[in-house]
Order: sequence, then C-alpha cells, then structure tokens
Amino acid sequence: MKVSPFFFLVTIFVATNYSLAESAPSLIHMLRPRTIGAGDHHLAGVNCQSWRLAVETNNIVGWKLVPEVCEEYIGNYMLGKQYREDCNAVAAAAYQYAKNLTLVGDGKDVWVFDIDETTLSNLPYYARSDVAFGVVAYNDTKFNEWIAEGTAPAIPASLKLYKKLVSLGFKIVFLSGTRETFREIRISNLKNVGYHTWEKLILKPVSDSSTAVEYKSRERKNLEEAGHRIIGNMGDQWSDLIGTNVGNRAFKVPDPMYYIS
Repeated sequence: MKVSPFFFLVTIFVATNYSLAESAPSLIHMLRPRTIGAGDHHLAGVNCQSWRLAVETNNIVGWKLVPEVCEEYIGNYMLGKQYREDCNAVAAAAYQYAKNLTLVGDGKDVWVFDIDETTLSNLPYYARSDVAFGVVAYNDTKFNEWIAEGTAPAIPASLKLYKKLVSLGFKIVFLSGTRETFREIRISNLKNVGYHTWEKLILKPVSDSSTAVEYKSRERKNLEEAGHRIIGNMGDQWSDLIGTNVGNRAFKVPDPMYYIS
C-alpha cells in the first residue's frame, strides 16, 4: 500500500502531542474524544458539529478561536476520514464542472487556487499542542517560522484536481495572502509536493494592509483586466470566494480551524 506523505507527516507531528489509539487501523489515527464518542459532541453547551457547520457555511462570522471544548472534535475531524472525504467531494464537484466546459484555447482560461488549507496543508503546525487546531490564539511569529520551513504537505484531493485541470488546458493561478517575502520558499514547497507549473503566483506585498476580501478582489480584477477569464475559484476561506470578480464558479474547501476576513 502506498502511504501518502501528507498523512504520514501529519501522523508524526500529532503523535508527539496527543495520546493516540494504539490499535487504530487508519493511517491517520483518530484522537480519543475527551468525554463522548463521535456522535453529537455536545460539550458544555456547545454542539461542536453544529458549530463546524455554521462556520463552514459562513453563518458564524468574525470568530477568533475554535471553542476550547471542541478541540478534540476538530482534531478528530481534521485528522480523520471525514475531512479527507469532504475534500474529495469538493474536488470531485470541481472536476465535474470543469471537464464539461469548452475552453477557448487561448491560454486565458484560468483556475484560481488559494494556498493555505486549499492546496497546501498546515496540519502539522495546527496539530501541535501550542496551537491545538485553532483553540490557541494565532501567533504570527510561530506561523511564519513554520511557513519558512517550506515543508507543508499537499492536500491530496486538491493536488489530484490541480493535475486534472492542467491536463484539461486550464492555466493555474495561485492567489495567496502569504507575504511576498516567502516567495522562494513557497515556490519550492509547491514544486516539491507536486504543483509543478502555474501561470501566476500572486503573494501579498509586505506593506499591504488591506483585508483578504479587498486584496483578493483587487488581484482577481487585475487578472480579468489583463484578459484572463476566471473559470473556477477555490479556497478554504469565504474571503477567498466573495467580493468582486469572483469567477464563474467557486468551490469551498473545508477548514474549521481559523477565520480570515
């Protein structure tokens, strides 16, 4: 059986921070729930499944932290089978849409991908005990140190979709809130895990203080004004997908660990 580097890497990181079920058969060991099984996870007045649904559907906005009582539920979700299946479902829907299109063939039909939690996974970082799947407040210094390592694994479903889109003739644009100072690291990381070609890699200038919605709307507008047609747009944050010049279709990748406005 071929072991995915994504799952192997995450397992190594998580094993140092959590007590894992020794006999779990899956490549990603399921975390032991603190109080109850994998049912409704209603803990201390917070139904964690309902909370996750609400943040994924953008019904809860502006939230800062994952509720502390939901740490192990979110950990179970992100490291378990359901997250992988949810990512697969998003990628399958995107491919079903893309494969039925007739591209113009002039090299201007583009598919926009976000990077963090869309094409690359920061789970090895978020599974650390000092981050706790988003329960602990975001630390810019620590996160940038992780990005600087350049070792983020690919999200398997997104990588498979990327390869299929390239074979269909789409031009790929990566549009990320990652700062421009990390360009070379991001290029190396993307290529090392299988994203070998793209039309543009757009990163945020260090001096840019605009919100994610403002920044990404502006960059998508620039793409369209340059003659590109945004056929698909994929991200893990609603701020990747709303605003202006959002493209013909948007696809939301699951991510209940953090919120970016």
